[in-house]
Amino acid sequence: MVTSKRIPAGLIEATQLTREGRLLEATALIQRVLRRSSASADANRQAPVPTGGASGDVIDAESSEVAEPAHGGLTPLQRAASDDESPGADLKRFLRKWGRLDSLVDVSPPQPRVADAQPGRFVSGFYANQAGARPYKLYVPTSYAGQSLPLVVMLHGCTQTPDDFANGTRMNALAEERQCFVLYPQQTHAANRSRCWNWFKRSDQRRDQGEPAILAGMTRKVMHRYRIDQGRVYVAGLSAGGAMAAVMGTAYPELYAAVGVHSGLACGSAHDLPSALAAMRGTPASVGRNTGSSPTAPATPTIVFHGDRDKTVHPRNGEDVVSQSVERNGVSSADPTTERRQAPGGHAWFGGSPRGSYIDPKGPDAAREMIRFFYQNAAKRCW
Repeated sequence: MVTSKRIPAGLIEATQLTREGRLLEATALIQRVLRRSSASADANRQAPVPTGGASGDVIDAESSEVAEPAHGGLTPLQRAASDDESPGADLKRFLRKWGRLDSLVDVSPPQPRVADAQPGRFVSGFYANQAGARPYKLYVPTSYAGQSLPLVVMLHGCTQTPDDFANGTRMNALAEERQCFVLYPQQTHAANRSRCWNWFKRSDQRRDQGEPAILAGMTRKVMHRYRIDQGRVYVAGLSAGGAMAAVMGTAYPELYAAVGVHSGLACGSAHDLPSALAAMRGTPASVGRNTGSSPTAPATPTIVFHGDRDKTVHPRNGEDVVSQSVERNGVSSADPTTERRQAPGGHAWFGGSPRGSYIDPKGPDAAREMIRFFYQNAAKRCW
């Protein structure tokens, strides 16, 4: 007697969602299949699997359960996964049972010096902890052969995606040239309708809470999985991503050796949507510092790019980022270095490629200048 193994229709659909880059939806669908599978098996382990139905395997997915949208205002995957980044061997075996579906979710525990893909590739991943979950893409340079290399975390702007941001900034090409990893966390529609990082919410401005906890955890995961130079980990971003980069540098000064803020805002410049809109218009505000980081923590060197005709985020915000960095570094206002270049655009990444959005191909090469600045600022400490 020959028994055929049917692939649940839900997993086939999840595969298609993954090909379309809709990783969160694919992951949520997998978890629904797992829950149906467990419930079905508990009801009748001997019952045949109906056509297009779920598998009869019983899977303990408690540590990786993805929550459905809740009426209490929680976003999808808000309660996804526990602190354990390894959902478990049973889930891993279940996913592998259906071929390469294990690529939908990162179910392997972090292992030093182990890469998910061949060097020189732009690979997809997924990270979850107690604060939430986000997908990401990681560029692994062709020069990587297990040696210790820097890591640059790039936070995209509103409506952008990791691929869009990578294309526009050309940071992957620089990664090849300067030999570094580039991590692109992805904001989701579930967390913000415009895919903006929530830099303006109090709950997403503090260490070990909300999106900062997710981004820091994701950074550490990559640092454990690959050989990353712990003293040369950097974070940069554009617009809302630039504002969140400022938050990360303030909340985690021991993790990030330097920060790049392009057309962004200072950490604590807003605490809700109305104050965020006011700050973007240039309304003077008291810039907060309550991020939960240690008051004795080392300051984080920062490089700032901002157009003086930016009509989306007022140029005063760039000045606030500089002022905040100067204050935290404990140096005089005469110490910062300022360079002025001309670019016809306003709210856009300078010197980028037109293949991406919110890009001004003219003007200074922001990505190259950030890398130059980053490499001059290696931390003398370990996180």
